[in-house]
Amino acid sequence: MKGVAGKQSRGVQTGSVLNVIDNTGAKTISIVTVPGYHGTNRRYPKAGVGDIVIASVKKGSPEMRRQVVYAVIVRQRRPFRRADGVMVQFEDNAAVITTEEGETKGTDIKGPVAREAAERWPRIAATASTII
Repeated sequence: MKGVAGKQSRGVQTGSVLNVIDNTGAKTISIVTVPGYHGTNRRYPKAGVGDIVIASVKKGSPEMRRQVVYAVIVRQRRPFRRADGVMVQFEDNAAVITTEEGETKGTDIKGPVAREAAERWPRIAATASTII
């Protein structure tokens, strides 16, 4: 995992529940861990927009439920600052289910995707309908 660009705040942590905005059959996921996170002793792993996480599917189709999947965070509620000084904040925390390499499993992404996630993951950028 590469680091988050700049001093971007990490808006979700282990145990956070995120909406899934693709058409894989999952509705919500809960973060299990953040691969490659290097923090302080006894600190919960945190992730921000564009980071890949390992998560468990909590709601969705019966074949998707209780599966452990990789997902990329594409929106977060916590405001973060871009390099040009603009503060960006979304209405919800959302993710897209991917493979370990970042290939999207779904064929459609509903709603906006943060530019940071689209720049880092080209397959998400190609599938996304709106990039903010």
